[in-house]
Amino acid sequence: MAFETLVAAYDTHEHAMAAVNALSAGGFHPDDISVFDDARLAVVGKSTTAPKPAGLWQRLFGDELNKYEAAVYGDTVSGGGTVVSVRVPEDQVAHAAGILDLHRPVDVHDRAVTTGVAAAAHVDAAAKAIAAKPLATDQAVAVTPKLAEIHSDTLKLAEEQLQVGKKMVQTGRTRVRRFTTESEVSEDVTLHEEHAEVLRTALSKPAELSDIDWADREIEVVETKEQALVSKTARVVEEVSLRTKGDDHVETIHEKLRRQQAEVEQLDATGKPGRRA
Repeated sequence: MAFETLVAAYDTHEHAMAAVNALSAGGFHPDDISVFDDARLAVVGKSTTAPKPAGLWQRLFGDELNKYEAAVYGDTVSGGGTVVSVRVPEDQVAHAAGILDLHRPVDVHDRAVTTGVAAAAHVDAAAKAIAAKPLATDQAVAVTPKLAEIHSDTLKLAEEQLQVGKKMVQTGRTRVRRFTTESEVSEDVTLHEEHAEVLRTALSKPAELSDIDWADREIEVVETKEQALVSKTARVVEEVSLRTKGDDHVETIHEKLRRQQAEVEQLDATGKPGRRA
């Protein structure tokens, strides 16, 4: 996949960090976003042997960077501003450029014209490149006071656009624990017993005395009973496992957006206000 590096300069650190936060919320990885200010450039400059300002920016962003662009970046940082760069895939260039344009970046071409740092050939080439490159709709850019004087008959109206990003957060955990319990159970069983019973029967006709057996003798029977035998067997009755199940819901985001509007007021010959449009 091919990547491109987009660069934007901001007159204030606050606007630059707002753009960085919007890029992160828009799905761009923080490792692909770089921020350059006085402190960062001081560290970068010490790692080389006295780099020239233009050479420093070309070393950061490539040799194809125009000298007038490097000069504007250097002047912006020297004036307390910040330069932001982001490395994005080719199919995400328009999305990233739109985010950068929403936070009042410096118009590098206009800044170069008003400050006189670009040669005419470089300005013409940059103008053609800017005209050919698709930009975000209704972008708001920072205009220098000098440029505002040159184009004093033009008002630029800006408006904010809502961009909603997403991030994954942890909402909790579900845990299943296996443990052993004991419970009392009962079951009825019928047990059989056999006991000895002595039977005595009276004889109505006693035997003759001569028939009597006077020898010792004994008889016996075996007594029995059934006893309950208990055994236990174990078997698997259920399986428990965990998995994640996703569902989507629609959440309405409420936010206030600012928009600049123009009001036309006509004055009569005496300078008194007339009708408004």
